[in-house]
Amino acid sequence: MTTYKNHFAKEKVLTRLIDEHGKLRLTRRQNICVYLCGSIMSQQLSVKVAAVINQRFLALFNGKEPSPADILAVPLTTLRSIGLSNAKSGYIHNVARFAAEKGMEVAKLDLMTDEEIITYLTEIKGVGRWTVEMLLMFALGREDVFAVDDLGIQNAMIRFYKLDGTNKKTLKEDMIKRARRWQPYRTYACMYLWKGLTPVVPDAAAKVKTPKKALTRKA
Repeated sequence: MTTYKNHFAKEKVLTRLIDEHGKLRLTRRQNICVYLCGSIMSQQLSVKVAAVINQRFLALFNGKEPSPADILAVPLTTLRSIGLSNAKSGYIHNVARFAAEKGMEVAKLDLMTDEEIITYLTEIKGVGRWTVEMLLMFALGREDVFAVDDLGIQNAMIRFYKLDGTNKKTLKEDMIKRARRWQPYRTYACMYLWKGLTPVVPDAAAKVKTPKKALTRKA
């Protein structure tokens, strides 16, 4: 059985990144509505701030994942009080309303292709293609998604594959062309490229004592 590691065997960059970062796995989420709300809440925020706001959001429901109806029952003023902007508060309601009226269940989405899901969910005001691509990867576990518009992927491919980033249109064309080699495992390629932007800590660093309370994320 072919695995993504075997598939990337002739890709020197990806092989090196796999060796450096080890095996990565995709996971699936059941509450797609809550995942999508979380994605919207975290946009343009640091990981730390996004985590705090997400905790405040779940606290509105006693720490449990809410249903679309539960979310719609929360006034926009309350959503704003936990640190969300007016726009994001409205987008959260848009997502919940869409889920309640049209459906966003895993079983429903599993019957659709990636592009069908992107078309379906980008009907929601406040949800763009990139957001749905992240959902496909990290909530539905789709293995062959390529996030060409992601700034991190662009920077990684400029760095590791020496692509010319001066012209965005040409850059994306070059990225898509190279990524065809990675099918049907382009999601894993993206994951390793993101990892590659963060330097690997040498093994020797493990010997350095760190405070017990030292703090230790995608997409």
